Amino acid sequence: MSIFSRLFKIGQSEAHNLVDKLEDPIRLTEQGIRDLRGDLDESLKALAEVKAMRIRSNAELSKSKFQISDFEKKAMTLLNNAKEGKMDATEADRLATEALKRVGQAKENASRAQMEVQKFDTSISQLESNINQIKSNVTKYENELKTLKARMKVSKATKKINKQLAQVDSTGTISMLEKMKDKVAEEEALAEAYGDIAESSKSIDDEINSALDNVDADSSDALADLKKKMGL
Repeated sequence: MSIFSRLFKIGQSEAHNLVDKLEDPIRLTEQGIRDLRGDLDESLKALAEVKAMRIRSNAELSKSKFQISDFEKKAMTLLNNAKEGKMDATEADRLATEALKRVGQAKENASRAQMEVQKFDTSISQLESNINQIKSNVTKYENELKTLKARMKVSKATKKINKQLAQVDSTGTISMLEKMKDKVAEEEALAEAYGDIAESSKSIDDEINSALDNVDADSSDALADLKKKMGL
C-alpha cells in the first residue's frame, strides 16, 4: 500500500469516527429538546392552573374585604336605629353582635385569602422564571443542533471524498492504465517487426527494378536540366 493510500485510509477512518461521534450527540440533543418541550408544556399548564387559583383567591379576598366593610356598616346601622328608637335596643345588640361575628369570619377569610394570593404570587414568579429558563435552553440546544447537523453534513461529504480517494487503487484504474501502456507498446513493436519482415522479404528482381527506376529517374532529371540550359 502506498503512502497516499495509507493517508487516505487514515483520513477515512477519522471521518468515520467523527461521524460516529456526532450521530449520538445529535440524537441525544433532539431527545433533550423534546424532553424540554414536554417540560415547557407541563410548566405552562402548571402556571395557568396557579394563576387560575390566584384569581380565585384574589376574588375571595375582595369578597371578604367587602363583607368586612358591609357587616361593620350594618352593625353600626343597627346600633344607630336602636339609639334613635327605631328598634328595640336588645334586638339591635343581638343583630349587631351577629353582624360583628360575620365581620370576624370575613377577616379570617380575608387573611387566609391574602396569604394564598402571596403564596400563588411566589409560585407564579418561580414558574415564570423556570419557563423562561426552559425556553432559553430550548433555543440554545436548537442552535447547537443546527451546528451539529451542519458538521454532520461536512463530515459525511468528507467521508465520501476520502472513501473515493482511498479506493483509487482498489478500483484498478492505475493498473488498467499500466496494462494499456504495455499493450500499446507491444502493438507498436509488433508493427515495426512486421515492417522489417516486409522489407527483408523483397526479391532480387524487386531490388533491381527499384534501383533501375531510381537511375531512370536521375537520367530524366539530368536531361531536363540540360535542355533547360540550351534553351530547348
